[in-house]
Amino acid sequence: MCKTCGCGADHHHDHDHDHDHHHHHDHEQESRTVEVGKAVLSENDRLAMENRLFLDSKDVVGLNFLSSPGSGKTQLLVETANRIKDTVPMAVLEGDCQTDYDAQRIAKTGVPVHQITTGGVCHLDAHMVAHGFEHIDLKPNSLLFIENVGNLVCPADFLLGEQETVVVLSVTEGDDKPAKYPAAFNCASVLVFTKLDLLPYVDFDIDRAIRFALTVNPKLKIFRTSAKSGEGMDEWCEWLKKQARA
Repeated sequence: MCKTCGCGADHHHDHDHDHDHHHHHDHEQESRTVEVGKAVLSENDRLAMENRLFLDSKDVVGLNFLSSPGSGKTQLLVETANRIKDTVPMAVLEGDCQTDYDAQRIAKTGVPVHQITTGGVCHLDAHMVAHGFEHIDLKPNSLLFIENVGNLVCPADFLLGEQETVVVLSVTEGDDKPAKYPAAFNCASVLVFTKLDLLPYVDFDIDRAIRFALTVNPKLKIFRTSAKSGEGMDEWCEWLKKQARA
């Protein structure tokens, strides 16, 4: 169960955290919920730091991908893998509420991938990612792509141990997304626009989206891409190669 938003109430992580199931009056319940939320985030941050130290020790660059559902994260990763897998070692942790469909798509590229199924929880957390490390062979000077659950709200609150946070925005969404979901864009270091081949057919003002995004986070590095046409993919892949070499 997500302790910050209450999602996934019928599902459970394999965590060792204690959960208080006693009933309280409404005002007491509200107070206790705030306390539990803070405790969970604090524990997650501790585990995220351990994950970061683990990645650093192996010279692996972890990239946490955030976006709405249907933004094209998986297709972006598939095209990226096909372009750089022979020059840069890489692996993928694939997060989804249910199914391993996206992991199957990644696997067809030949890149190592491990599925993390959250069972309804709306985000990955550091504990899930730490267990994911046990199922993939991370090579030195490699890239680890962590595809988070499609959601622009809760994932922004949960550090995973990544060095870079990438927020993905497709042109089939609203150009006001950065203003409406500022936390995801504020925590990111990179913004990737996807599906640029559809830009002539949709009502999406990319310059307006960029203005909103840079207002929220002036330090964002921005890429404009289309996995279908290949537009912008060379620049994106060159940046990734530099991260692995660094």
